[in-house]
Amino acid sequence: MSDLEALYASIYAKNMEGGWHRKAPALWPEPRQNFLPYVWHYADVRPILDEAGHLVDHRMADRRNLTMTNPVEGNRYATVRTLVAAYQSIKPGECADAHRHTPNALRIILEGRGSHTTVNGTRVEMRPGDVLLTPSWNWHSHESLGPDECFWVDVLDVPLVHLLEPMFFERHPDKLEKDVHNVEECDLALRWETSMQRLDAAPDTASGVAQREVELGSPALKTMAVHAQRMGKGFVSRMHRSTANAIYTVLEGEGSSRVGNQELQWRRGDVFVVPAWQPFSHTVAADTHLIRVSDEPVMRAFDMLRSAQA
Repeated sequence: MSDLEALYASIYAKNMEGGWHRKAPALWPEPRQNFLPYVWHYADVRPILDEAGHLVDHRMADRRNLTMTNPVEGNRYATVRTLVAAYQSIKPGECADAHRHTPNALRIILEGRGSHTTVNGTRVEMRPGDVLLTPSWNWHSHESLGPDECFWVDVLDVPLVHLLEPMFFERHPDKLEKDVHNVEECDLALRWETSMQRLDAAPDTASGVAQREVELGSPALKTMAVHAQRMGKGFVSRMHRSTANAIYTVLEGEGSSRVGNQELQWRRGDVFVVPAWQPFSHTVAADTHLIRVSDEPVMRAFDMLRSAQA
């Protein structure tokens, strides 16, 4: 055995590695393409949630939701690297008990009237098109008092918290908050009507990633940015890429997105993902409104937010 081989053996025996002789590189020229572009179709998911509504009540499930797990090999939970999305429903007369957790959360309402969320004692109705915010470590519960079953998309930064490890979760000792006040409007409810008014007044985007785009909040949550986008029939966006991971919810319209080498067809209620640094563009077949949720605030906080025409 050579002296060099003996040196390597002594290094590995101490759970170390020579920086000049790595088994795999620790640095690379640009972000690797790990998570996959993917689309979940609401038309496929809604019947499953309907069936779950008959078989799974909140005493069993706490939250009746279906997590969107990215199909990249080895992944068991995340939708993109730092974010997870899920479809969720609540039936008339049901109540999901209060809990709190360190991950930030938001919900994008697809359909149903008469459902409410209570966040740290503030109770507000959840209406179609709205984005409802639940900041880290806020108590929150959901209930349906109207005639409709309510369906929405959840987005949370749970995978980011998994990576950083400060995960805490707690159920409310009384199941529900006792001191609750009802409001029509609050900072936690980003109303659809307001988003539409702001898009009406917004100029066309210079980047060309959408015809018009406005940010909801500044940012909406410390780890997640929310943007409402508008694109008319026939619009084709420029090819673009960003270091931010993004989850899109289709509130209205239909079209397709080219992400990397994948063509994703989407329409109302669908959810699709654009992982970090994957080139993408949209082709719009009918007037469209998208909600884009991304980890831009995290990337920006560490001076790692980059974008480029692809």
